[in-house]
Amino acid sequence: MTQHISLTRYLVEQQREHGNIPSQLRLLIEVVARACKRIAISVNKGALGEVLGSAGTENVQGEVQKKLDVISNEVLIEANEWGGHLAAMASEEMDDIHVVPNRYPQGEYLLLFDPLDGSSNIDVNVSIGTIFSVLTKPEGQIGVSDQDFLQAGQRQAAAGYCVYGPQTTLVLTVGSGVVMFTLDREQGTFVLTNDNVQIPANTKEFAVNMSNQRHWAAPVQRYIGECLEGKSGARGKDFNMRWVGSMVADVHRILCRGGVFLYPWDSREPTKPGKLRLMYEANPMAFLVEQAGGMATNGLERIMDLQPTQLHERVSVVLGSRNEVQVVTDYHRNAS
Repeated sequence: MTQHISLTRYLVEQQREHGNIPSQLRLLIEVVARACKRIAISVNKGALGEVLGSAGTENVQGEVQKKLDVISNEVLIEANEWGGHLAAMASEEMDDIHVVPNRYPQGEYLLLFDPLDGSSNIDVNVSIGTIFSVLTKPEGQIGVSDQDFLQAGQRQAAAGYCVYGPQTTLVLTVGSGVVMFTLDREQGTFVLTNDNVQIPANTKEFAVNMSNQRHWAAPVQRYIGECLEGKSGARGKDFNMRWVGSMVADVHRILCRGGVFLYPWDSREPTKPGKLRLMYEANPMAFLVEQAGGMATNGLERIMDLQPTQLHERVSVVLGSRNEVQVVTDYHRNAS
């Protein structure tokens, strides 16, 4: 690139030239990005920073928290609560919402986040990341409640993630396409490296945890079975499988080169529609994928059309290259 465009400059120009980003939203995105830089430092230090291993606690889903889960959650709260751009926050790692304290001014936005996605990979030096979603607080409400957060994904004002890998990359949408920024570690600045992310409509890669195959419903069994049959099967082409185990890393690969990601319902917990969280993972990733020309469903419906009923609601997820997601969705609809 001949000219380095920082995240701040990009946001200012978007606000000035296109009116896409109100001033409070711009501030919110910049603060989240700064928090991600702090998290990246802790992740990079690893064992040297004594941040690896279990925190000895569980989150609201009953999952064991890693030390970095707790640290990342605290970093995001401390960074965002005082700036005047937020009314409240909700996190995958907290039972209840965190309302901005009265000693600080309240803004018009609500922030939801998975502070560190891919916790099982923290201690083995595999890519992990932070996912975030921004909603606008409903007008005319006094105070803030859980109900204010229960908005369909299509009402998101912004969404993104930061992946901590060989490079630290921030991926963002405000509803006008998807852009990527890479952290210049020497300068401490996120620099624009891709301003028009597009997911190819067709792909020969799928990402799914094959160890759960025996628990899947028939439509997913059919789709994956056809992928494994290769050229001699119904799909007439050979597929490769990729699975990192961090949603943020798997989705990042899809945004970079295409593919389809599946985390479907399975019979081990038949009353739960899926494992991933609608508000903290599925909605922001669906927003990004759709803005990059892809598709995201729960097997039957568009994810961003789903009306949440609770803060930590779970959902099945199929997202990525449009034509492959359509095949999986058609199989589910035909079966139903």
